Amino acid sequence: MSNGVADQSIPSGSQQNAGGIIPGGADLSRNITVGDLLREAAREAGDRIALVDGVADPDMRRRWTYFELVETCETLAHALLKQFQPGDRIAICSPNCPEWVMLQFGVAMAGMVLVPVNPAYREAELAMILEDCEAAGLFHADSWRGNDLGAAAAGLRNTALPRLVTISLSQWNEFLASGSEAGAALPPVRPEDAVMIQFTSGTTGRPKGAILHHGLINPPRHVADCCDFPRHGVWLNSMPMYHIGGSSVSLMATVSRHGVFVQMREWDPVLALELIQAERCNGMLLVPTMVVAMLDEPHFESYDLSTIDFILTGAAPVPPALLERATERIGCRLMICFGLTEAGGPVCNTAIGDGAYELAHTLGRALPDLEIEIRNPETQAEMPTGERGEMWVRGPQIMRGYYGREEETRAAITPDGWLRSGDLAMKDERGYVSITGRLKDMIIRGGMNIYPREVEDVLFNHPSVSQAAVVGIPHEKWGEIVLAVVQAAEGHELNYEELRQHCRERLASFKVPAMWCQTDSYPLNPTGKIQKFALVDWVREGRLSPCSV
Repeated sequence: MSNGVADQSIPSGSQQNAGGIIPGGADLSRNITVGDLLREAAREAGDRIALVDGVADPDMRRRWTYFELVETCETLAHALLKQFQPGDRIAICSPNCPEWVMLQFGVAMAGMVLVPVNPAYREAELAMILEDCEAAGLFHADSWRGNDLGAAAAGLRNTALPRLVTISLSQWNEFLASGSEAGAALPPVRPEDAVMIQFTSGTTGRPKGAILHHGLINPPRHVADCCDFPRHGVWLNSMPMYHIGGSSVSLMATVSRHGVFVQMREWDPVLALELIQAERCNGMLLVPTMVVAMLDEPHFESYDLSTIDFILTGAAPVPPALLERATERIGCRLMICFGLTEAGGPVCNTAIGDGAYELAHTLGRALPDLEIEIRNPETQAEMPTGERGEMWVRGPQIMRGYYGREEETRAAITPDGWLRSGDLAMKDERGYVSITGRLKDMIIRGGMNIYPREVEDVLFNHPSVSQAAVVGIPHEKWGEIVLAVVQAAEGHELNYEELRQHCRERLASFKVPAMWCQTDSYPLNPTGKIQKFALVDWVREGRLSPCSV
C-alpha cells in the first residue's frame, strides 16, 4: 500500500518583518531531529527539571531532570526496537501523562513514527485510525472517562488488526526494563524523516493522517520567541498531547528553551490555577473556553498568578472583550497563535509590541521561514492586499502528505510546495493575516457566496448571544439557505425577530439567516472548534428543529 508521501522539494520562504518584534536571523529552521533537540537540552541543562507530572496532590508530582528524561527516552527507544522496526507506526491512545512525553521522544529516537489517538475514541473509531496508518503497535491507557481502552485494544487484536502489538501503560515499567541492557547503537535518524502522523481534527469530515517530519521542532521555537518565553521558563500544558497544540507547540517550545514542562493530565481550571502558583509557571496555551473557565473560577482572586508572562490562545475566535478581561485580571500578555495540522503546527503568531487591534482582529504575521499568500480559490491567482481568498502556506515545516491518500495529497500541496489551507483569509499591507472562514463552510445561496464567519461576527455583537454557528442547509429553490444556531448569553432570552433585524441592519439581505434554532451545547472537536458538519447532521436527525421568523 502506498503511504501517500509527497516526495518533493519544498523551498524555504523568506519574510520581511516590518514593525513589531518577530524572531529572525540566520538560524531560522534548525536541521536537527526531535531526539537531538532533547539531547541538546540534556547537554546544556542536564541537572535542571524538564518534566513535572502535574497531578492534584503536590506530594505525588513526579519530576525528571533533562539527564533523567533523555536516559529514559533512549532506553525506551531500545525497548521499542526489540519489537518493532524503524519506520513502523506506533500509536498511543491515552490522556496526558509523563509516559506520553517519553514515548514521543523514544519513538522519534528509534526512527519510528508516532500516531496520537484521542482516548475518547471507541473501538470502531480506533480501528479506523490504526488501519488507516497501518499501525504496528499501540500503547494505551486501561480506561479513560468510562471508555474501556483495554477492552477496545483486545477487540482490535481479535478482529480488525490481528497483528497489532498492544501494550498497556500499566505495564510501562516492564516494557521499559526490556531496553535497559541494549548495547547496540540506535539507528540513524534524519531531520527529513517522518516522525508523527497527526490526524486532522475533522471539523468538516473524516480525519486524514498528515505525515509530519522532524522539522516540526521549528515553529514552536519561533512561537517561544514571539511570546518571549524565557530560557529555563516553566510552561503549563493543559492541551491534549494527541493534538498538535500539546505534542508540538507546547512541548517543543519548552524543550527548545530548556524549560520545565508541567503536564496536566486533563483540563481543570482550579488545578491550573494551583499549578501556576505552585510551579511558578510563565506561560501556557489555552483555547478561549479554557481562559473563560479559569477567569470564572469563584476563588480566582486568591491565587498568585504573578509569574505568568503570557497566555497563548487561538483555535477559535477570541472576542475582544475576552482579551481585555484576561489582560486586566491576570496582568499578562495574551498572544494569538494560528496553526495547521498539515503545516506541522503554528504558521502565524502575534508578537511583542502588537496592539489591541492586532490581537483582537488578526492572527499576527507569518512565522520566520514561512511564506503566506492569499490566492483566488478558483483561478489560483494571488489576491491584492486586503482582499479575501484562500490562505496558501509554504515552508520547510509543511507535511509530506496524507498517509495512503495520494489524490488528496496532490489536492492539498501544489507541485511547487504550497499547502492549500482551505481557510479563507485576508492579509494587510503589513503582513497581518485575518481568517474570515473556511472554504468548505461557504454557503452558496442562489449562486451567491455567503461566508458564515461574517454572519457569526454580527451575531456575536448582539448582547443576547454568547455563541453562534452559521451553516447552510439544503433548500429546493435556493440550493442552500442560511441557518443560525445560537446560544443565549447568561441572563438573556433569544428573540429571533430581534436577531433577524439586527442582522438586516448590518448585512445584505441574502446573508441574513432564514432559519433559526437555539442550543445549549455544540458538537466540538478536542480543541473546542464547532463541528459544523455535525450540526447539519443534527438538523437532519431532528436533534435541532429550525424555525423561520
